[in-house]
This record gives sequence, C-alpha cells and structure tokens, in this order.
Amino acid sequence: MKRSFPELGYDPATGDWNDSLLGDFLWSNVNVSEAVPDVMTPSTWSLWWIHHYEANLFEFPSTYPFCGNICGRPYLNLSLLVSVYRAIGRDVRKELQGDMIGSAPADMDIPAIPFSKFEVYRTMLPGLIKTRAQARRDQKSMAGFLSSMPDWCRATRRAIAECHDAPGLMSLWHESIKPVIIRACRMLRSVTMMLAEPATKLHLELSTLVGEKEATALLSNFSGAAADLESLGLLVGLTKVRDGRMTRTDYMERYGHRGPHEMELFAPGSDDDPDWFDKQWADFTHSGGDVDALLAQQRAEFSAAWQRFRTHYPRKAEDVRKEADKVAAAARNREAVRSEVTRVARLVRQYALRAGEMTDRGDDVFFLSLDEMAALLRGERTAMAYIPARRETYARYSALPPYPSIIIGRFDPFKWAVDPDRRSDYFDARTSTCTHRTSTIKGFAGATGCVEGLVRRIDCVEEGNQIRPGEILVTVTTNVGWTPLFPRLAAIVTDVGAPLSHAAIVARELGIPAVVGCGNATMLLKTGDHVRVDGSAGTVTLGSM
Repeated sequence: MKRSFPELGYDPATGDWNDSLLGDFLWSNVNVSEAVPDVMTPSTWSLWWIHHYEANLFEFPSTYPFCGNICGRPYLNLSLLVSVYRAIGRDVRKELQGDMIGSAPADMDIPAIPFSKFEVYRTMLPGLIKTRAQARRDQKSMAGFLSSMPDWCRATRRAIAECHDAPGLMSLWHESIKPVIIRACRMLRSVTMMLAEPATKLHLELSTLVGEKEATALLSNFSGAAADLESLGLLVGLTKVRDGRMTRTDYMERYGHRGPHEMELFAPGSDDDPDWFDKQWADFTHSGGDVDALLAQQRAEFSAAWQRFRTHYPRKAEDVRKEADKVAAAARNREAVRSEVTRVARLVRQYALRAGEMTDRGDDVFFLSLDEMAALLRGERTAMAYIPARRETYARYSALPPYPSIIIGRFDPFKWAVDPDRRSDYFDARTSTCTHRTSTIKGFAGATGCVEGLVRRIDCVEEGNQIRPGEILVTVTTNVGWTPLFPRLAAIVTDVGAPLSHAAIVARELGIPAVVGCGNATMLLKTGDHVRVDGSAGTVTLGSM
C-alpha cells in the first residue's frame, strides 16, 4: 500500500524528521549523498518522496520506509533489503559492499526484520514484475525521452512565467509537471537497474581474471571518443567554448541546470545568478590542466589495458569487450537521464518561486511540501504557521557536519556532533566507537595510479578556490558540480563513494588517481598533510614516503 506524505518520523509543526527513531535498522547514504549532499528543505524531501514512493512500482512487506529522512538527509534502510533476501534464504551483505554500504565489512551485524518467505513473495513479486516490464518499456523509449525533455522544459518554463492565477498554476502542476516528474523518475530507476547488475558482475569477473588495478583500467573510458558522459559535461563543454566549438548561450542551455546543489530546490542556480557562467569559466581557467591531453592519455592507457587482456585471454577478449561496451553505454544512459531529471528539478524550483510570488510568501514556500504548496495555491494556509519553526530546524540541521554514511540504530546528530571521539564513517548505537589517527586509510580503488602530495581538505565546492594545482583533494563526496575543479588535482580522496560514484567515474576518465569510500578520511587528514594515494590498491598513506 502506497504511503502518503508526510508520515511516520515527521513532526510537521517543527520540521523535525528522524526515521532512525522508528527502530533498530541499518541506514546508508552511500547511494544517495552524491545526488543530495545537503540538508533538504521540506520541498526537496517531498520531491524525493515522489521518486521513492509515487514513482516506484516496487513495495516492501513493511510500513517502514526504504528511503528515510534522518534529520534532513536521505538514507536507505538496508535492513529492509537484507531482511527480504534473508527470508528467501540468501545473504546479500557482500553484494551490498560498494554502492550500498561502501567499504563496511561484509560480515557486519545488520539488524533484521523477521519476514516470512510467503510475505516477501506476496508483497514484492507483483512489483518486481511491473518494474522489469517498465524497464523494458523505458529502454525502448529512452531516446525519445532524452530528445524531448529540453524542449518540454523550455515550453513549461514559459507556461509557468505566463501563468497569472493560482488555479492555472495548480492545473499546470497536476496535469503536466507532476506526471513528467513521475515519468522521469521511473526512467532513472530503469537505467540505474540496467547498469548496476551488469557493471558489478563484469567488475567481479575482471578483478578475478586480471586483478583490481587492471579491472579498473578496463572499465574506464565510459565517455568514449566523443567524451559525451554527462558527468564530464560542465568541464568538456568549457573546452568547447574555449575552442569556439560551442557558444556561451549553448553551454548555458546544455549545462546551466547542473551544479553542486542541483537537487535542492531552495538552492539558487544559473537562473538566479547572472555571473554563473563567469564563475564556471574562472574555475576552469584557474585549473590550468589540459583536459584534452588528460582524456587522450587516459584513452591510450585504456587501449593498452585491452591489448594486454587480449594477449592473455584471446578467447575471452571479444565477449568481455562486448559486455564492457554495454556497461559503458548503460553508464552514459544513466548519466544522460539523471541530467534530464535534474533539469526537471530546476523547473520545479521555478514553479515554487512562482507559487511564492502568487501567494506573497516568497521563499517560505520551500519550507512546505509540494502538496502543501498546492494547498496554499487553493487558499489553504494551515501549514503557514509551521514555517518559522521549520526554518529554524533547517538551520540547526545545516549547522551540523555531514552525518556518518552508515548509521545503525537510533541516531541523535546533535549528541554525535559534540562527541570528540565521533566517527564520520559509521555510527552504531549498540557500541561505543572512536576515531584513531592511523597511517593508512583504506577505501575503494576509484581510479588507478599512485601519487604523493599535499592534502587540501575542504567541505564544499564553494571552497574550491583554495585548491592549488597539484594538491590532493580530500572531501566527503563530489558530484557533477565539482567536475571543473578536477584538472587541477593530483588525486582525489572521498569519505563516501563507490566504483560507480561521480568521483571514481570522472577521475578514471581524466586519468587522476582516486580512492573513494574511505569513510573517515576527512577526520583523519587535514590540509597540509603529506600523503601517498594509491588508486590501484585503494589506499591513502599518511607521511612522506
């Protein structure tokens, strides 16, 4: 049964939302923090609610949420997933490593929910059948979806701007905008499913055959000869502007909806900042790296890795290369669809701003859910009384450091934040944990290569101007808004991430060593530390070598 918004862990009067208090579960943000790195306003969380519930054909045998809100940040309830598989006799903890639980131990004790096999099949099998059928339909219609979305967004933006009454704006939301949001979210789910399983399977096969380092090299070059991976778009597009192959206007049209806070509706974007392009250009010129040379060098290393594979496995080479090409195509599709979902999200911001204008509430509307926003347009003002408290709660959450990527049990972020021994990688309410300075940090092999240098530890992309060419970036996570900074980096180290995360994919495309999913790197390393980053082994070693 579909749940309505809001429900369960939410106090609408204050804006407090903490789903970790619902029970003893394992929560992970490894798969979602890249898309939403910030504390969410109620409007943004309600947009995510549409993605995870209204656009989702799949249901779990429980009223507990699979995607929850822990004090403003999205987390996935992996206890639900593990419990479902356990009920049918399968242990998937090892398979969750990477894109779900990062580098957490495969034998970790995950709290479980006692589902029966009958309950699991009765509840989930219909949704699974529908989801796979939807994925097949989406695969056939993907090209049309990708080509039509920019034009639809332009037309809908005009319709929003030209709408002069609340009933008209409400009609636009219910009849046009929300149905397209659901369609776009379903498309994103489909392309993610098409990528995840084949990519994991191929990576395991190649790692077994040739080792982790070679496997990482063989699975690079997702962007292909045209460098058309959307994660690279902000950067590669600037090289085209520089060379006269793209105009500034075309760049804004193609990439103006992207940025580090692109999925937060409250966050301003290129529409709100007349200097947006100039800031992108300044970051690009300051980087000083030759993007074309980096891409060419990486492609040469990619070709050499495949030549070595053909030499050692001549009978396997053709079939494995076909599978690798399919994974690369699926990765490009996922990135392209994600870009269009982001374009729609930025349009929803325009809709919200227009609603704020019509109701004289300004940016207060971002502290309403989208349903409450529609109610406001109908003249229902009940939720307006909650806005001051919700703003205060949002400010309190935003003042905290990013929460651990793994949370087990009930979590109080305010108590955690003042604990001098806290960890930023995981929190387990059942045990006491503390952070110890160590000489070696372990994560995932994001992109091959070894380099030594000085750490530049920053918390957000807005601090990117502090990075000097040749420094090693250490941060919690990156997303597409960080891409223009990459050419100036000697290496990249992130707390959160996996082989298919933004930092890993873009670093591989540019040939920059990267170790991702380290968990606690931002608490163990500081600006000025000398480290050795081994992107092949997935290690960061502190101190001069």
